[in-house]
Amino acid sequence: MKVASDKPFEIVYSLFNHEFLGILFESFAIQLDEKGRLSFAYQNISYQNANEFGEKIDDTDLELIRLMDSMQQEAVVKKFNAKNQKPKEFLRKVFDTANPTQSNKEVQKLIEGRLEITRSRILEKIKQKRLFEMGNDGNPVWKEISIMPEKASVLFHFRRNEDNTHYFPTIKYQNEKLDWQYKGSYLICHQPAWLVVDSRLFSFEKDVDGKKLMPFLNKKFIVIPKKVEESYYKKFVTQLVASFDVFAKGFEIKVEHSKPQPVLYLGDLPGNPTVDMFGRKISEEEEEKMVFDLRFSYGDYTFRADQAKPSNVELERDGDDYTFFKVVRDLSKEGFYGDFLKNKGLPVKHGRHSMKKREAYDWIINHRPELDDLGVRIQQTSNEKGKKYFIGSAKINLSIKEKIDWFDVEATVTFGNHEISFTKFRKLLLKGKTEIELPNNEIAIIPKSWFTNYGEIFSFMEEGESQVGKFKLKKHHIALAQELEKGNLIQLSLSERLQKLRDFATIDDYPLSDYFKGKLRPYQKAGYNWMRFLNEYNFGGCLADDMGLGKTVQTLALLAMEKERSEGTTSLLVMPTSLIYNWQLEARKFTPNLKILIYTGTQRIKDCSQFGRYDLILTSYGITRLDIDIMRDFYFNYIILDESQAIKNPDSIISKAVVQLKSNHKLILTGTPVENGTMDLWSQMNFINRGLLGGQSAFKKQFLLPIEKKSDKDKIIKLNVMIKPFVLRRLKSQVATDLPEKVVNVQYSTMTDAQEQAYEEVKNYYREKIISEMAMPGMSQKSLTLLRGLMQLRQIANHPKMADQNYSGDSGKLEDITHMIQATVSEGHKVLIFSQFVRHLGIVKSYLEEKNIPFAYLDGATRDRQAQVNAFQEDPEVQVFLISLKAGGVGLNLTKAEYVFLLDPWWNPAVESQAIDRAHRIGQQNKVIIYKFIARNTVEEKIMALQERKMALAGELISTEESFIKSLSQEDISALLA
Repeated sequence: MKVASDKPFEIVYSLFNHEFLGILFESFAIQLDEKGRLSFAYQNISYQNANEFGEKIDDTDLELIRLMDSMQQEAVVKKFNAKNQKPKEFLRKVFDTANPTQSNKEVQKLIEGRLEITRSRILEKIKQKRLFEMGNDGNPVWKEISIMPEKASVLFHFRRNEDNTHYFPTIKYQNEKLDWQYKGSYLICHQPAWLVVDSRLFSFEKDVDGKKLMPFLNKKFIVIPKKVEESYYKKFVTQLVASFDVFAKGFEIKVEHSKPQPVLYLGDLPGNPTVDMFGRKISEEEEEKMVFDLRFSYGDYTFRADQAKPSNVELERDGDDYTFFKVVRDLSKEGFYGDFLKNKGLPVKHGRHSMKKREAYDWIINHRPELDDLGVRIQQTSNEKGKKYFIGSAKINLSIKEKIDWFDVEATVTFGNHEISFTKFRKLLLKGKTEIELPNNEIAIIPKSWFTNYGEIFSFMEEGESQVGKFKLKKHHIALAQELEKGNLIQLSLSERLQKLRDFATIDDYPLSDYFKGKLRPYQKAGYNWMRFLNEYNFGGCLADDMGLGKTVQTLALLAMEKERSEGTTSLLVMPTSLIYNWQLEARKFTPNLKILIYTGTQRIKDCSQFGRYDLILTSYGITRLDIDIMRDFYFNYIILDESQAIKNPDSIISKAVVQLKSNHKLILTGTPVENGTMDLWSQMNFINRGLLGGQSAFKKQFLLPIEKKSDKDKIIKLNVMIKPFVLRRLKSQVATDLPEKVVNVQYSTMTDAQEQAYEEVKNYYREKIISEMAMPGMSQKSLTLLRGLMQLRQIANHPKMADQNYSGDSGKLEDITHMIQATVSEGHKVLIFSQFVRHLGIVKSYLEEKNIPFAYLDGATRDRQAQVNAFQEDPEVQVFLISLKAGGVGLNLTKAEYVFLLDPWWNPAVESQAIDRAHRIGQQNKVIIYKFIARNTVEEKIMALQERKMALAGELISTEESFIKSLSQEDISALLA
């Protein structure tokens, strides 16, 4: 019968018993009569037509209707009815009551579980609605059921006597006993229980399971025979006592209410693998892990954190007497402890957590004070290998005191009450051992933080020759000691003067010598003061100022003072051959009183005895390498290396040669201390302060690998700390505020069609070749192929004629270059043109000759180097200077230039910066404008993008560059050849 929605009606819900599915619910709209009573006119509502009844249906009604729709037999069987049988027929086979062996128990269980969940959700939402029992005639409002607003309570009774135990429940509602047995009562839902008694619907406190009430609907009690009582008590009664209220006669129930005592159990993780994923055998120390297991003690009983229950019950039997011990757990407090540990990096709230042994020990050491404050105990479980680990407090006390030429080191290491020999402990730590056996046979784990904090300083200590167990530290490790003192890791005693090395800006101001005939800018005077201060303490130094800031004049000021203070001594200045003339000119200008010997050329007198007649010897790296057997016999006052990156490779002949030279003091000058990698730094620092960064192999392990392979920021910081007092680096942006503006532009050029075709052919060839070589073991062949391929591509991007003499086409980049040369020259400006390819300069040179444009030229083969510089600087007709990047990278002062053209990008951006700095330096009066020519859609464009990403390491040390090609990943290679 249809219900008119424009007349009064009411939404109600009705339950009925399905022959297979049990109790189901349906939703109805019931028409109201003229007196507002429910009539016999009704209509079933589904989720699809609910909107027809508009305002009468709220959100709760919609959810109830949706849930009830999901209970109807058509919806229930849909998921399981693969053969698309009629719902009634399908259910008859699944619930075959006539022949139970043919029924499908598995599907029955799934259907009943799903329906039980739905009933529970409906009953939770239906509390404010009207609920009825459906009549046999289908009348949805046959009998109304009142939904009781409060929850009833259940008390389970046990009465034990000599023969058996009686068990029965009683129900109370609003403190009144409910008469519910033998009344036709029935359960609508079991989990949790919803019980209908006399048309009243009851729910229960503590979510009582309906299956515990069902046996008593028509039975007063259950009898448990004597012979099974102990088993029944253990399996059933303990669970009942744990979860519900129980009244007992004949046995005792003791309830304990107390606060949980958290205990962290520490044990080994069994079954650790002995090989890693590559089949490499794992060492015992790598292999072993520790397991943390959080438990809570309540009196004599302990429970796992992941077995969180409101209460736990243990049964104890004493003769014929039974006692149930019920522990009521404080889950809120347990959760607090679990959350605390999780926030501290130990997620044990829901189970155990494993850590590497050393990490576990570090965690305990780091958090022990907080654990103690909260009352968290740590207890070890039995160990399969019989080991017992020390989990007490561990301390290391390091005291460093200044002596005349070194620091004395005093150290004690304690684990609890046990003091360990520092000599033995230091050896273990330097070998990377993580365990140490204590006198009581306990095993102590050396904290990981000790390796991090003390690893370097321990490695630099030297054992005293006269006193066993006494150690000393060279004074040039002062910065490392000061850093540890700052972190409260050591006690450091320094003189007031040595304290100044924390910041060279506080160094005293030293007078200049009368032998110096120049004027130093303020930052140059600070550099001079710094070198003088290092001189007093016999420390070597690295003056690493930016190009153009006057490293030469600062050094000459120092040498002038050395002549005044140490008359009769001789210093040695070693440099690239191309710089000797420049040093000679600068010395003549600023220190005319210095007696200088130019020790170069085939006519040089190979006799070191002559050196004593001079204040300063100027020579080259090449001569030093050849004449080391002669030069090492002379004791110099200062040995100064200019462009000291020449000794960046410690295994090179020149590096091995210069370390044989003897002197009172050492100084190096360079704008680029790091060109290829971190080892460059070691070689130069080791020259000025032997042992500052440890031995070569130790440095590689301690710093190079962590920095270059893992980008370890902590190691970069620590390395910076160690070298900082001995490296002075100022950038032009920091100190030379009077320099004119520098503008850098990128000029993108488009390849011509013929040029692009040549480029694509070479690119495709090398891409296929490199991909095929990727599968081959080893890197040398791949790197060689890559370098060869990239070289050809870069040449073609400039001009294909550089790679193929038979090429007859033109170049897009050359067109742009020649156009800009014409524009620049016609406006009267001077321009430096750099290229790393001499052949490229040759092509531009041919153009200039063809157009009769005067120019200066410089590459590695140029003999009259200074003449070319003078022509450009002094002749107004010479407006163009062609320079190869390597030949013109150092030693040139070209302040007349207003423009710099970089014809091709170099792997190392710092080298480009050096080229720019030939013009943008002290003395320049013009704005310097730089143009970088880049061939679009070529490897040049991709090199620029990669340059930015490959600068991080060197930038964080003391330089501005690092090896580009060594750092290329497979993804980088693919991008370059895309």
